[in-house]
Amino acid sequence: MLKKLPEYEKQLADIDEKLSRPETMQDMKLYKSLNQERSHLAPIIDQLQLMHSLQTQIIGAHQLMKEETDQEMLEMTREELHELENELEVCEKKTKMLLIPPDPLEGKDIIMEIRAGTGGEEAALFAANLFRMYSHYADEKGWKMEILSSNETGIGGYKELVISISGKDVYGSLRWESGVHRVQRVPETESGGRIHTSAVTVAVLPEAEETDIEIRQEDLKIDVMRAGGPGGQCVNTTDSAVRLTHLPTGLVVICQDEKSQIKNRAKALRVLRSRLFDLEEDKKNRERAEARKSQVGSGDRSERIRTYNFPQNRLTDHRINLTLYKLELIMEGQLDEVVEGLKIAAGEAALKEG
Repeated sequence: MLKKLPEYEKQLADIDEKLSRPETMQDMKLYKSLNQERSHLAPIIDQLQLMHSLQTQIIGAHQLMKEETDQEMLEMTREELHELENELEVCEKKTKMLLIPPDPLEGKDIIMEIRAGTGGEEAALFAANLFRMYSHYADEKGWKMEILSSNETGIGGYKELVISISGKDVYGSLRWESGVHRVQRVPETESGGRIHTSAVTVAVLPEAEETDIEIRQEDLKIDVMRAGGPGGQCVNTTDSAVRLTHLPTGLVVICQDEKSQIKNRAKALRVLRSRLFDLEEDKKNRERAEARKSQVGSGDRSERIRTYNFPQNRLTDHRINLTLYKLELIMEGQLDEVVEGLKIAAGEAALKEG
């Protein structure tokens, strides 16, 4: 790895030189691309320089042990050598992880779709629980969350919920949440105390910018209607709800949360653009590799990824065989241990593939 250090240092110097040019500052796409390259390369160089320093110190310690006769000094050098070797091992692992090429979607915000699956009202209530869990996690990370579309049930659940989450490393942290989330618990509506199994599907889409996907006006069918809510609540008296149909793909997006038709249309376009972008990325990924081997799981939204067992206070992520007995805390948004486990597993899979 150290042989590559001069090459990486030259690449970084070239990037810095390009970033200093006035014409680069005027080309936002190039400027963003160069900054992304720099943010990937700079930590690799820092780690390689640290590795070089540690290796030099280890060579020095070995030499000292050959020459030293004082027993106390020998013991101190031996301890120092042990610490340096441990530090070097950690540094090498970290460098290998950094050398994994960044995902081209890294740095994007996301649109998350949460849908109640099998289990009726109980599944809808769990969809609300998942939304609350992600909300707490977003708060902890300082991310911004906005509801784009929702379909509530009468008792506090959600049949469907579409939200946008923006902030630092949102996609990198939540990309692995796509899939089927299974819950095992005694429903509030169950009088007999029997454990039921329900499911909620989560889809995580990188939020597309207008430059990523062009939606032609002639490809859209736009319908407006009155918004409706559970039990006759939240029913607007104006035609503010918007349904967009993308004719080439048949994708349909409905937004009705805002009282303004213009706002609902803008939100619906954001969701549609991200769904179309996700379709394109999916196609590219299938072309790049048969099974997207570097991913944790297949990324298929029909894949069962996680089980939430409330009677046992247990969460199991089936993709990385992770089991934690602190479901109560996880449902309050303490997701870091799960997210880090998935990131490490994905990195290790990518290294093996490379």
